[in-house]
Amino acid sequence: MIAIDILHLVDKLEALVEQGRRLPLTSAIMVDEGAFLDIIDQMRISIPEEIKQAKRLQQEREAAIADAQDEGARILSRAREDAAHLVAEHEIRRQAEAQAQRILEEAQRQAQVIRRGADEYAADVLLRLSEELATLQRTIANGLAALNERSGVGPGGPPSDQDSSPGDTEAL
Repeated sequence: MIAIDILHLVDKLEALVEQGRRLPLTSAIMVDEGAFLDIIDQMRISIPEEIKQAKRLQQEREAAIADAQDEGARILSRAREDAAHLVAEHEIRRQAEAQAQRILEEAQRQAQVIRRGADEYAADVLLRLSEELATLQRTIANGLAALNERSGVGPGGPPSDQDSSPGDTEAL
């Protein structure tokens, strides 16, 4: 499942920070930049997949609603045809119309149940996705803030080569 992939990647980021070497006399930790950036790239790939999955769920919900409406229309059409064949006698016609009405109401009720279930399912999935994305954003922001604090880097990212002097050991 894709959501597990995102959480796994966050765990890998956390493990990477935990495995980093502490710089003497500071609270800064050195981490493997390549591994860190690889995990970030994997996250960038996984998040759009989760969005695609949410869109697929929405399309499935719409398809289920359309199928329910089509089935209701078919049932109604069949009931009308049945009623037309039973016109010969008044009592039979009345019964056929009542049955057609019950079938129509049942089809509409089923369509509402399916629609409501599909809406609830889609809302639940989208809510969980939203919560996972918010958690992921907080985790990344906290991780970056922690890394920035430890390394003394400002919020704009690491200093460029031009900002550091050859004798500057803190940039290592």
